[in-house]
Amino acid sequence: MLERLPTALDAQLQRDSGLTHFEHGILYALDVAPERSLRLSALANYASCTLSRLSRAVSRLEAKGWVRRVVDSSDGRFTLGVLTGEGHDKVVESTPGHHALVQRLVFDALTRSQATQLGVISRRISTAIAPDSIWTPPASPREVSG
Repeated sequence: MLERLPTALDAQLQRDSGLTHFEHGILYALDVAPERSLRLSALANYASCTLSRLSRAVSRLEAKGWVRRVVDSSDGRFTLGVLTGEGHDKVVESTPGHHALVQRLVFDALTRSQATQLGVISRRISTAIAPDSIWTPPASPREVSG
């Protein structure tokens, strides 16, 4: 499951939206972040990737006009990833199909009790892997701003 689920999600996003699952995660995180921007270091931490991997993905998203980089005005040592209007449109376009597939593959296969247990177990494992608090996007897809 740990290998097959991400592969299925990636295939759907690439087929329907021209995005990898990783790229969609970046766009979605930026879309729900305050002011649609995050320090790249925080975004890399959220995405569980190196800054180098994130930078390559952000470069691809920049080339498509969906993200731009700006110097953090509160601390010039940091770079922010900022979602553009076109990037927001891409999130709005790609997220419903992605959420529908997650619903079908994961939650439709579980009872309500099992889904609750999955959440509890997932949080415990996540805490064991990375006990430090990191930025996470809001839980509700309804919080994707329009």
